[in-house]
Amino acid sequence: MSWPATVRYGLEPAPSGLAFVQDLLNTLSAGKPREPDLLQTAEGARAWLDQALKSWSSVSHRPAPSIDLTVEDVQGLRDFRHDLGQILQAHVGDSAPESGPVASLMTLPTALRLDEHGSIHAEPRGTGWRQVASLALIEVYQAQCTDTLRRLKSCRNTRCSAAFYDRSRNNSGVWHDVRVCGNAANLRNYRARKRAGAEQV
Repeated sequence: MSWPATVRYGLEPAPSGLAFVQDLLNTLSAGKPREPDLLQTAEGARAWLDQALKSWSSVSHRPAPSIDLTVEDVQGLRDFRHDLGQILQAHVGDSAPESGPVASLMTLPTALRLDEHGSIHAEPRGTGWRQVASLALIEVYQAQCTDTLRRLKSCRNTRCSAAFYDRSRNNSGVWHDVRVCGNAANLRNYRARKRAGAEQV
C-alpha cells in the first residue's frame, strides 16, 4: 500500500480512510524543496487517483469505486482540493475560511447502503471530480465522528504546506517535519529577535 502524494514528503499516512483526504491535499505543489502538482495534468491526476484508490481500498477493505477523470474534471478537482484545504485549516485553527463557506462542498451526492452483514456504508456518487470529492467528504465525516479530523493539519511553514497527521499526545504539532521546517522557522525567529534587540540598544 502506498499513498503516492504523501510518501513524497516522508510522512506517515493518517489512519484508515482519512489517509485518502491527506493524500489528496498532498497532491499540491508543496514541501521543501517543492514537489510538482500531481493534479497539473489529466494524465498525472489519473495516475495519482488510480494508486490512491487502491490504497483506500486496502485500508477500508472495500472495493475501490471506478472513477473516470476527464480533462475537464482536473480543474474541478484542483478547486475542490483548495476549498477543502481552506476549510480543514479553519476547522483546526478555529477560524473562518478565507473565502467563506464553499457551496460546492455542501451539495455533493452520497448514498447509504446496507450490506449483507447488516453494516451501513456511505458510498460516493456523481462522476469525475465530484465522485472523488464525495469520497473525500465521506472520509472527512467519518473522521469527525471518531474525533481524528482535528489531527489532520497543514504544515505551518507557508513555503511548505504539506498535510500531516499530528500524532503528538496533546495534538500540538505544527510542522510536517520539525527538522525540515521547524528548525528553519525557529532560526528565523531567533535572528529577528536578535536584530530587534540590537536596534533597541
